[in-house]
Amino acid sequence: MMMKKFILVICGVVLSLLQGCSRGSEVQREEKSFVELNGQLSVQGNRMVNQQGEATALHGVSFGWHNWWPRFYNKGTVRWLVTDWNTAVVRAAIGVEPDGAFIDNPEQAYNLLYRVIDAAIADGIYVIVDWHSHNILTEEAKDFFATVASRYKDYPNIIYEIFNEPEYDSWDDVKAYSEEIIKTIRGIDPKNIILVGSPHWSQDIHLAADDPITGYDNIMYTVHFYSATHKQYLRDRVEYALNKGIPVFVSECAATEASGTGSFDMEEWALWVQFMDKHRLSYVMWSIADKDELCSMVKDTTSPASHWTENDLKTWGIKVRELLRSKEGE
Repeated sequence: MMMKKFILVICGVVLSLLQGCSRGSEVQREEKSFVELNGQLSVQGNRMVNQQGEATALHGVSFGWHNWWPRFYNKGTVRWLVTDWNTAVVRAAIGVEPDGAFIDNPEQAYNLLYRVIDAAIADGIYVIVDWHSHNILTEEAKDFFATVASRYKDYPNIIYEIFNEPEYDSWDDVKAYSEEIIKTIRGIDPKNIILVGSPHWSQDIHLAADDPITGYDNIMYTVHFYSATHKQYLRDRVEYALNKGIPVFVSECAATEASGTGSFDMEEWALWVQFMDKHRLSYVMWSIADKDELCSMVKDTTSPASHWTENDLKTWGIKVRELLRSKEGE
């Protein structure tokens, strides 16, 4: 009888140890970063896929213009967005033309950009290097992306957005510009994804779909929308592009009017989210800034640069945090 009890005790201990090991391996898997789990991203057909060839989508936030909201361009803000908001990608919006932006002060632009990139790499998320311009500045953009690509070409975390929002340029002009920048980047970084804009604030994706860039791999096309302004007609354009095999990445969006103010349209926003999730589209929401507008997420200049409570956030910031946290485990 004593021998049977002894054997049962031993079996119980062994079972507990095995269960503990199993739980340990689960914890280990859960603690892997988003980049560790997905690795080098690439494009297959009209989909973005991870290193296992599985369709994947990134969800995250864009910083505001670096020249106006530099206080958020730091590792503390990135860490909080990862740990508390479940952000898988951040977008560094490097302003180009305004006073104090890249043309005026390139050293500050690079320093702030590198802070965000280094923090994203350290925390295992993806980072979009956004040339936040509204005009074609080919030589300046080539120098910028050559510098960044030379520094970070070996990191799978990097995504290049080579033209934020062309305003009135034709697709022919935007395409020619994009081919020049892509050629520059691909001479240094052969693999990381490159995002291409389209005319009229990256909404004329149907034009790009009819005449896409050829000869390069891992190219995607951006769409920007603000749900109180851009409704079904723009979703129809996106669907048209997808049906023609064009890979789409929503690199800027919000639930406000395109001006960033006015009013929210949460019903239309819900339709957009449903549409993007249905098609496994990545989306990045605008913006981590304390500007006095609806689509800025931080309440005001008295709010800290991270570790926000709900009292530190505007309505839009609270909504975005809730949406990103709901994506945990996807």
